[in-house]
Amino acid sequence: MLTQRQFARYLVEDKLAHYHFTVKANQPTLLEDLQYFFEDRKTPDATTTDYGHGRIETRRIWVTSKLNDYLDFPYVGQAFAIEREVIDKKTGKISQELVYGITSQADYDVSAKKILETNRKHWCIENSCHYILDCCFNEDKCHIRTGYGPENISRLRRFAIGVIKITSSEGVSETMRKLTMKVRMVFDYLKMTKNSIGICHS
Repeated sequence: MLTQRQFARYLVEDKLAHYHFTVKANQPTLLEDLQYFFEDRKTPDATTTDYGHGRIETRRIWVTSKLNDYLDFPYVGQAFAIEREVIDKKTGKISQELVYGITSQADYDVSAKKILETNRKHWCIENSCHYILDCCFNEDKCHIRTGYGPENISRLRRFAIGVIKITSSEGVSETMRKLTMKVRMVFDYLKMTKNSIGICHS
């Protein structure tokens, strides 16, 4: 959802920051270009292996700066493909996932290994957020499909999660259980009533 040209320009031009975007089907031409380039990938540029939670997780990355002037996306410094292979130590089941992405950081500024580390941290955050969205909001069962509805409702849910995370010490699900169907408590929680915001002295 965040892999947008306008947002990329905002980060680089206004915030003097870098972006690290995963490219998905909502950018079909960009995704097809990356898939085609990395189709015949061979030796990875970096590899990491982690052991924990009853599984072995290997992540491999291939990076290139050859597409910088070709891709129709602002400030591309490198494009990459990441393969994630997970082996369940108990069952021996192997699962694989291949994702593509772009970053505004050039190859002289950040290595393939660093991009892989950044992607892993981003994946952990996204995975946690998706779990909360599904667990607390039943997002996977949501029937909102048309127009800007899916994007808008997703933003509202993420906003609500963000507010709860920075204001509550009880966790998202526990806080939501306490506030569900209690409009007055919600307004108090958000400090939107006279009793909750206190008296302002001039």
